[in-house]
Amino acid sequence: MAEAGSEVDGCDNHSPTASISSGENTVWADVSPLLIAACKDLQDGELIHGENFSLFAAMSALEIMDPKMDSGVDNGRYYSVDEAIENGAAPVPISFDKTIDVQCTIDIMDHLLSCEATWHKGHSLAQTIFSCIYLLRLDRTLAHPLLHSYCRIIRSTCNAVISVVSDARTHEEEDLFTMAYGLTLTGDGDDKCLSLLNAIEETLSRQLRACKAPSSKRRVLEGNIEPLQNNLALEEGLCKALLCRLRFRKHFYHVLISMRRPQGRGLELARKHISSCLLELERIRKSWEFLRDKVFGDNIEDRTTASGRQPIGFDPNLNLRLSAPTPPRSIKTLSWIKAIEYFEKLLNDLDIICSFSMDPLVENILWFVVQFQKSQPDLVARSHLQLLLIQDAKLYGRDSIFAVICRAAALPEVTKDHDIQKDEVVMQLGGLLINLLKIVCTNIAWQRRKLGKILHDWRVIHMQLEFTFKKVLAEMSSFPSEENVCMRLAKHILIWVEEQTYWIASRFLILGFELELYSPSEYCMVYWYLYVILIKLAEKIHLKVVAANDISKRKGKKKRDSSMELRQKDYQIPPTDSLLQCHICLAEGLTMMLASLRNERKVFQCLGPFNTEDERFSQHFELLQKAWLPEYTTYFTFREYTSRASFSTLIMYNRFKDAQRIAKELKDSFENDPEKMDELKRIEQVAEHNSIALNLICRVGVIDPSLKVSFEFSHHPYFAVAVVKRS
Repeated sequence: MAEAGSEVDGCDNHSPTASISSGENTVWADVSPLLIAACKDLQDGELIHGENFSLFAAMSALEIMDPKMDSGVDNGRYYSVDEAIENGAAPVPISFDKTIDVQCTIDIMDHLLSCEATWHKGHSLAQTIFSCIYLLRLDRTLAHPLLHSYCRIIRSTCNAVISVVSDARTHEEEDLFTMAYGLTLTGDGDDKCLSLLNAIEETLSRQLRACKAPSSKRRVLEGNIEPLQNNLALEEGLCKALLCRLRFRKHFYHVLISMRRPQGRGLELARKHISSCLLELERIRKSWEFLRDKVFGDNIEDRTTASGRQPIGFDPNLNLRLSAPTPPRSIKTLSWIKAIEYFEKLLNDLDIICSFSMDPLVENILWFVVQFQKSQPDLVARSHLQLLLIQDAKLYGRDSIFAVICRAAALPEVTKDHDIQKDEVVMQLGGLLINLLKIVCTNIAWQRRKLGKILHDWRVIHMQLEFTFKKVLAEMSSFPSEENVCMRLAKHILIWVEEQTYWIASRFLILGFELELYSPSEYCMVYWYLYVILIKLAEKIHLKVVAANDISKRKGKKKRDSSMELRQKDYQIPPTDSLLQCHICLAEGLTMMLASLRNERKVFQCLGPFNTEDERFSQHFELLQKAWLPEYTTYFTFREYTSRASFSTLIMYNRFKDAQRIAKELKDSFENDPEKMDELKRIEQVAEHNSIALNLICRVGVIDPSLKVSFEFSHHPYFAVAVVKRS
């Protein structure tokens, strides 16, 4: 809308382009030029909107005919469970023909597996697992022991998964996940679900042994054991198909229960059950060859059962009306093959968690979590990781958070019992660390948003700690020995808090690359800001090392260490610091390469009719700027730093070669750490490719119009590689 002016009043009201009045002092305005400009400037994923239409309003809008949001698209056949049962939707027994009954039971098991994977992926429990009518009326299955035991273990598994996700509070990422919609998740006898399953498994094992026995023994066995069904040619295959499905459910339930044992005591046992689960999943996958229906052939990509048949006893729309907090959704259940792949990945992720050494050092914990997140683990795995790290406000349920902070700050072990841990501000610092460990376990989009918000909290806690330590030191001035201990403790903790703050800032920037939040024209400013943050992080780590060496010196003097040994300790750079130096070199090298391209080839510049480069700088780094990270870092310092960059200077001071050299020197230090060795290989590849690209640009000629330069993330998740081509 635009304000009506004098020119509008003079318009010909009969003209086809005349303005149509829509209110007092307002007219309709032609936005075609704006839309044309927007089409030229906006990239995929970007949004243009007026001041009165926010992103929240856009996300809250209901899309008509969208199957996920429009509840009127598919209302289902039945209005209640009882109506579905009366119409024969879930018969018990499923069939009076035992062979068909067993085959249909396997179909139900397979479809429930697909529903469970779909639920884990973020859809509601009511429309996935509890679309099974047999689960909604579990008492009806008592006459069918096989189906009853399977449904009961499924319900117990759902309860265990909801418990772990709720306790970890990661369900905030997917509000639908933990909603039970009034459905029954527990019942009398659920504690005996494993006993029931074991009894059925034992019966099936005996039936399998009977059908595999030689003909001479089979008659004797058949007299004592009733076969599973009437077709003896199918007996062995059906018994095996059922056994692997039951055993998978049993072992998976054991995994969930074992991983919840306090202080990581059940991790070894969980790994054994994970191994068994993966073995049974492979057998389930292979059972497809026996179970597949000839009608469907080999194409079961979209089928939710191994046979390819539609399962009996399901209606995904039956519980639509239970989804009160959100619009009812019409969902697409994952296929049987995709469900198996999901559980294989979930189990492998859980196995990585179980194999974690439960390192007490924060730096190593954060490294492990960051590496773990690269595989994009789903909600259930991340919830288990968070609960392993934080139990009863303690690390792994055993180490107090103040002791963890003292260890991270390179303080002596004796300081963990200092009375200052009872101070309110120090306790708040412990809360911030707990919150940080929880945040890094969330999905990367949620994680980045939360990391940006807590930067200010870490900055404020540093100021509060400075005030608190000054106050405590003033009170202890009459006790020199206590004053020295407190002064040392204050110095170390303050340095560590700053180090952690800059680590959060670096993680915040890096996640922007993984989420593809930056356009190529913004890479220069982002790499520059990352370079500045990493430099400050390296400074704080160095200060911590120096402070730790001061303590070692004091101990060394008491033990009369030689001055030569002390000197060697002073100048020994930890390998992790050198690895950080590699990242600094790459960030600086990419900053200068992009700046040189901007200055000499006039490419990768922030142009367009909407946001200026200054505005984009403010939008990307607003949270860092508010927290003064680092101090006096503005758009103008970025412009000043990059305005004189040129290829002639860049080729003389090739930071990519520095990164490559340091990475090679570090290989011996990390030969027993495969993850860090992989990182060194990635750094070498990025450095080598960018060095080649840099030399090529300089050799061919910077101003050659046929030369096209682009950047891609083919070797590293957040350090780009320049690709040079001739058009």
